[in-house]
Amino acid sequence: MDVRGLLTEGFGRITELYAGLVEGLDDETLHTRPGGSGNPIGWLLWHLARVQDHHVAGLAGQAQVWERFQERFGLPHGTDDIGYGHTSAQVDALRIEDPALLADYHHEVTLATARYLESVDEDELERVVDEQWDPPVTAGVRLVSIQSDCLQHLGQAAYVKGLLGS
Repeated sequence: MDVRGLLTEGFGRITELYAGLVEGLDDETLHTRPGGSGNPIGWLLWHLARVQDHHVAGLAGQAQVWERFQERFGLPHGTDDIGYGHTSAQVDALRIEDPALLADYHHEVTLATARYLESVDEDELERVVDEQWDPPVTAGVRLVSIQSDCLQHLGQAAYVKGLLGS
């Protein structure tokens, strides 16, 4: 398997897990905060899709899928808001009216990711995308970081769903 195939497989696993978590969610399950202050499933799924969308769009030099979805989610904060550093009030403010919207958004992010991965070659993976770190971050390292972040949040969401008995 080549690197492109390996990355595609990894992002495909994210897609499968995401779809399974969205299935059967109701309003209470989407928005219940474990212990009263933990991140709810709805926020976790939104956040991981935002991170993937934001970072892959940056790598690809393309517009974020979020530009087409932001109004549907009713969030005013623009394409820089991926949930990182959200206060408790901001987490509470994210209200998902329909879990299908989460599924639709992540599906479109998945398609955008697949389009980018079609162009990935060794030179692209070695391209430095962030010089603020030592060593500088390459596109390849960023892709692995995106997968890691998404998988961690999927695990968190699955744990919360289990806690809630869903």
